[in-house]
Amino acid sequence: MFRMETEVDKERHAALGERLSAANSHRSPVLRALRTSPLGEEVPLHVWLLDDTTGELAGGLAGRTWARWLHVDLLWVDDRHRGARLGSRLLAEAERAARTERDCARARLETWDFQAPDFYRKQGYQVIGEVMDYPPGVTEYILVKTLT
Repeated sequence: MFRMETEVDKERHAALGERLSAANSHRSPVLRALRTSPLGEEVPLHVWLLDDTTGELAGGLAGRTWARWLHVDLLWVDDRHRGARLGSRLLAEAERAARTERDCARARLETWDFQAPDFYRKQGYQVIGEVMDYPPGVTEYILVKTLT
């Protein structure tokens, strides 16, 4: 007999992740080898754009590297500074660091249709997937780029 619960539980969440990771490593020789190599560690990668006069955050990129991939999670530039190619500079710096300092070969990210799919296409990213109606009324795009 089993019961189901829907409460948020951080300890169970961590245990679930560990068990899934172990099961995946057991089933995939590729993941098993990756997890025992330096490439198997997920490492944060952040690039900050700070106003020289005020020190305030004017933009930034937060991502992570894993398995020779850069995954861009967040990219934002303050509206007051848009049009000055700062987003391009943030992305280029993250890609440079991922490529030269962490040996990443590819990058990936997700964006919504009202955000920046055209911006990322101009930076060399290609759409490889679309999730329609996520959230309702919006399309999410999955984009990738070769860094090498």
